[in-house]
Amino acid sequence: MNKINRYIFVVVTVLLCTVTTSCSSNDDAGVQSIEIPGITIQGDIDCCSAEEALQVYKFLQTVKIVPELTTVVDGKYNVFAYTKTGSFHVGYNEIFFVATKKSSGNYIKNFDVNGLTPLMFMEKMNMKHSSPASDLVESFDNNYLAVKRGWVSLVMEGNWSLSYSVDVLDGQAALSDAPIVAEALPEGQQWVKSFKAAGNTYYLSLVNYSDLHTGTNPIVAYVSSKSTNGTDPYPLASEQFTIDIDPRMPDMGNHTSPDNTPLTLQSDGSYAGTVNLTMTGLWRIHLTVRDSKGNVVAGGDDLADGFSSLFWDVTI
Repeated sequence: MNKINRYIFVVVTVLLCTVTTSCSSNDDAGVQSIEIPGITIQGDIDCCSAEEALQVYKFLQTVKIVPELTTVVDGKYNVFAYTKTGSFHVGYNEIFFVATKKSSGNYIKNFDVNGLTPLMFMEKMNMKHSSPASDLVESFDNNYLAVKRGWVSLVMEGNWSLSYSVDVLDGQAALSDAPIVAEALPEGQQWVKSFKAAGNTYYLSLVNYSDLHTGTNPIVAYVSSKSTNGTDPYPLASEQFTIDIDPRMPDMGNHTSPDNTPLTLQSDGSYAGTVNLTMTGLWRIHLTVRDSKGNVVAGGDDLADGFSSLFWDVTI
């Protein structure tokens, strides 16, 4: 039985056990003797329970694998990477990791991914540079212990590489310079912007652009600081900022909307606020960045049109 069919068997078996009593320990059908990927059995205590395996299976139906980022650990474990589309684009991209045992296909929840490093080689300038990336790759929550999530924000389109290291149970491996491509954003979209303050370069990466809709929306971003040598991944900024937002519709006379709140620092290192988008179309979200004392350090510069030179563009 191939892996896909085995995983389908897992789901069907678990669901049947949920809604019927035919899978009890006294059942004569022998279901208990069948090896089901993801179920914790004696001698395999580091793998997922049936419920956890079902959650992983269901989640993996919502993402697509990135084959270039797959690696094998000590010949015993597979580590797979996924994004929502199976590809990358300019700006913020979530990456999801899942580890399995090669011998059984069982999902493993005790593994760690570290050192997520995007790198671009600019041939004409004979130089390399990195990009913002998550400091940590972590589980979602208690429902997704076997899925680890990190992110990279690719600052320009073109050819990149991605590296990471992984520890799975008693094994270790590293994937170095796997090729990926950052695709250009749709015309008129701008989801990552940079600014300079106090001699440093910072990047503002908009997170939930695809979730924005008419009405009031939560809006989330990360502020990253360019690394000293430029080739290490850019970490989250250590400074604390406040990001004022002023959404306007440039195609509709630059009208604005009420009830927007600034983005402020959250416990997980992100910045969160609310934005009210009153109709469909192109919105230019003008940004004013303030330091911890309230001083403007970027944007809010009142250009000839009266708006900030620092902005995100989104279309809903």
